[in-house]
Amino acid sequence: MLGKLYIVATPIGNLEDITLRAIRVLKEVDLISAEDTRHTLKLLNHLKISKPLISYHRHNEALKTDILIHKLQEGQNIALVSDAGTPGICDPGEEIIKACIDCGIKVIPIPGACAMVNALIASGIDTKEFAFLGFLPLHKKLRKEKLLEIKNANKTVILYEAPHKLNATLKDLKEILGNRQVVLAREITKIHEEYIRGTISELLDKTEGVKGEIVLIIEKNKVVLEDNLFKELSLDEHYKMYEKQGFEKKEIIKKIAKDRNVNKNQIYQYFISK
Repeated sequence: MLGKLYIVATPIGNLEDITLRAIRVLKEVDLISAEDTRHTLKLLNHLKISKPLISYHRHNEALKTDILIHKLQEGQNIALVSDAGTPGICDPGEEIIKACIDCGIKVIPIPGACAMVNALIASGIDTKEFAFLGFLPLHKKLRKEKLLEIKNANKTVILYEAPHKLNATLKDLKEILGNRQVVLAREITKIHEEYIRGTISELLDKTEGVKGEIVLIIEKNKVVLEDNLFKELSLDEHYKMYEKQGFEKKEIIKKIAKDRNVNKNQIYQYFISK
C-alpha cells in the first residue's frame, strides 16, 4: 500500500498558530521532510514530538524527491513542512507534490498559516480579486516586465520582499506605478507585528531600516484605459489622471505625448501657455 504525503502548514511566527490536526499528523507520520531540520526541530520540541527528519530544500529537491517518493512507495506516510507557513508557497514543495501526483500517491493538505493571506485580510485593500507574485525577479529585464504587469493589473497585487531590498523595490514601484496606495505588513503574528499604510512615497519615508519578514499589498490599477480611449480625454483630464498616480510634471508630459502619439513639445507648449 502506498503512503500519503501530508502538506502541513506550520506557524509563521507565533507557535500557537498550529492546528490540532497538524499536530496529530506530525505525531502519526513515519517521517517529516523539513526545509531546515534544525528549525523544524525547535517546533517539534515545543510540541513534544519526536520523529525522524529529512532535509528538503531548494538545493537538494531533485535528489531528495526521488528518496521521498521511494519511501512513500514503500508505504511510509510523510509530512512535508517548510520553515514557516504553507509549503509550496514561495517555499519548497512543488516538485515533490508533482512527483506524487505522477506516481499516484495521495497528497493531503493540512491548512494553516500563510503570510500573504493574513497580510491581505488585515491590509484594508480590496480583497475581491488579487494576484500573488512572490518575490520580484532580480534580472533587470524580467523585473521590468513584472513591474509593468503590476502596473496594469486590475486587481490587488501581493509581493514578498527582504528588508535589505525593500528601499530599492519601493523606488522601482514608484517609478513604474506612480504613487499608488500600498500596505507593508511585517512580522505577522510576532511581537513586532506592524502594518504601515500609505502611498509608495510615504512608505519610502516611513520604512528606513525596517526589519523582519515583509509582505507588500499594492492597490489595483484604478485607471485602466485602452489606447484608443485616451483621445476621449481632454489634455487637462489626461494630466490629472497621471498626477493622481504621483507622477511629476515632466514625466506626465512624456506619458501624454506617448499615449497620444504626438511630439512632447506640443504637449509642453499647451501647459506652459495656460
